[in-house]
Amino acid sequence: MEVSVVRCSQTSVGKVEFSPRKLGFCNSMQICPKSKRIGFDLTRRWKMPSVRVALKAIRSDISRSEAVVDEKAMRKNSPEKPDDCVRLFVGLPLDCYSQQNARAIAVGLKALKLLGVEGVELPMWWGIVEKEGPCKYDWSSYLSLAKMVQDVGLKLHVSLGFHATEDRTAALPQWVSRIGETQPDIFFTDHSGRRYKKCLSLAVDDLPVLEGRTPMQVYEQFFESFRSSFADFMGSTITDVSVGLGPGGELRYPSFPLKNKSQIPAVGEFQCYDKHMLAQLKQHAEAAGKGNWGLSGPHDAPRYDDSPDSNGFMREIDGSWETQYGDFFLSWYSNQLISHGDRLLSLASRAFGDSLVTVSARVPLMHSWYKTRSHPSELTAGFYNTATRDGYGPVAEMFAKNSCKMIIPGMDLSDEYQPKGSQSSPESLLSQIMNACKGHGVHVSGENSLASSTSSGFGKIKDGISSSEDGLASFTYQRMGAYFFSPEHWPLFAEFVRSLDRIELHLDDLPDNGARVPSSTAASEQINDRHMQAV
Repeated sequence: MEVSVVRCSQTSVGKVEFSPRKLGFCNSMQICPKSKRIGFDLTRRWKMPSVRVALKAIRSDISRSEAVVDEKAMRKNSPEKPDDCVRLFVGLPLDCYSQQNARAIAVGLKALKLLGVEGVELPMWWGIVEKEGPCKYDWSSYLSLAKMVQDVGLKLHVSLGFHATEDRTAALPQWVSRIGETQPDIFFTDHSGRRYKKCLSLAVDDLPVLEGRTPMQVYEQFFESFRSSFADFMGSTITDVSVGLGPGGELRYPSFPLKNKSQIPAVGEFQCYDKHMLAQLKQHAEAAGKGNWGLSGPHDAPRYDDSPDSNGFMREIDGSWETQYGDFFLSWYSNQLISHGDRLLSLASRAFGDSLVTVSARVPLMHSWYKTRSHPSELTAGFYNTATRDGYGPVAEMFAKNSCKMIIPGMDLSDEYQPKGSQSSPESLLSQIMNACKGHGVHVSGENSLASSTSSGFGKIKDGISSSEDGLASFTYQRMGAYFFSPEHWPLFAEFVRSLDRIELHLDDLPDNGARVPSSTAASEQINDRHMQAV
């Protein structure tokens, strides 16, 4: 097999010869947590298709990537995977709806199929589908992608996003943004009055603020339109529908800044200052007989760039979070978030419950300051989780109530690479959330936070997959793009899929020198991972 990598004029041109088996294009890849092995079906000596892959890796835009896959023979039927094996998926580009990307994505799908990946994750945006006006749905670009995935023989996880992306790849529907110009309180608001305009405030869920409809009614009709439009794919090609619950598609408040002035993560701000949130807080306080507590958020609450001890509310000793008022406010703030998730997931469960697909949603890994007693980053994001209180049991209970799977990102993160002084522990928080899910019978799927640039980064993902006691339902590697198919990344991803150190292979499957990673590169890889995993 010949793999040619052709880059643009600013870069070098290289060609590498691989044997078919060394490249790792096989028809069945299985990751089995119970045996802590990643395996392929090697019981048969299959005829390898003659494949030529030419990848034109462009640094900034996958739409300029080009690949050609010529196949003389390609297996159409892959053997069934055991029930205890994790299905591996790859996320498609966030802007995959653009027709300019169609050719590159088509070739990428074939490459993933040959590599043995189970399927892909397809992000679908509210702002793209219902862009022109209320109930004016245009699914055409996504239907083309679903057909493309079906024709290749891959499975499809769909992510329905009701938020805008930070990089402007997708925005809210234009008609919703116009409403926000005259009614800014439909957006989350911080203590200083700054609006977060990339998703709607959960306080308006049941208010008719969208031209006479409530957001919940809008979401429900969106679900119905999606199910009707993709009826031919549901339960066969489409096996999972993920519902966006907030900023970044996750169940949380938009509490932390995107650009932090310091390497040490900030604790974030409470997002309870739009008039609708304040009205609900006031009502809750009056019902509790504490009318004065409902006038505003905590007076000593942190600002975005604060450390835990720089404010009275989050400090370790005698912080307001431990007072009766602190418990009142944090319980209300967290319950508002969980209730929002419950409302939206119950709609999704009713819409898709009999369609043979799994409904899922994302919960963030807010691991900064986890080693402190107050867990401030989690508190401002809406999770009432401290050293003395479990905040994830109620979240898992809500997922179980709606028969939904939980998606947890950050399975590539390790405590070792967190910034000094951040008191961060992604590993401990991940373990806590997984235990909460186990206690309530909630299935879990994993994701990475960053595309890995080193073998050790992929190793951390494999360790997370194999160490989960009850196994993951699936794992989605984020995300396909120009870097994904670059010479710096693609060989590492192929190595990750083959996972030579966790399977028993025939002698001719081993690298020429039998080495997994040259020891001379280990130090530089650790440095790179330390840089990429800083949060």
